[in-house]
Amino acid sequence: MMVSRRHALQIGGGFLAGLAIPRSALAGEGTVEVLMQGNTDGSHVWFDPIGVHVEPGQTIKWINLEPGNSHTATAYHPKNFDRPLRIPRGAEPWTSDYLLPNETFSVTLTVEGVYDFFCVPHEHAGMVGRIVVGRARPAKPEVSNEGTEPIPEIALSAFPTVDEIVRWRVVRRSPSAGRT
Repeated sequence: MMVSRRHALQIGGGFLAGLAIPRSALAGEGTVEVLMQGNTDGSHVWFDPIGVHVEPGQTIKWINLEPGNSHTATAYHPKNFDRPLRIPRGAEPWTSDYLLPNETFSVTLTVEGVYDFFCVPHEHAGMVGRIVVGRARPAKPEVSNEGTEPIPEIALSAFPTVDEIVRWRVVRRSPSAGRT
């Protein structure tokens, strides 16, 4: 069988292009960034993206890009301000403490399931997010009555659905709070 020069170049080019792709991108590993943002007048704050789908072992890194506000990335868990459990049982809860502008916080999630998180000072403004890790069975966040502090309705209505996150892998919100 004779291979044409064009065919050999196509094969070689495809091989080289494959080498240029970071291994972590192929394996679903690596760090996913979630930005903490707000309008210049402080009237609206949000996580961008508000929903992400990752594989077990991936790292989520929150970055505060808002120059006028501090934010947190805090898991819904009774250990965090007596909030309801909204991460998988057996998963470690986290809280970033207050992040000043340009500060970051990271967590690596290994337990499959749905993880809901919020910003402590801005939960009442609907600043929440959702991470789906792996296959996410069940397809809803695990909720228990362990925490005594209820979640504000504006926060509950802001979460994207698990199906939406799995379908698109990344769900963003515009600054006006509409889904994009």
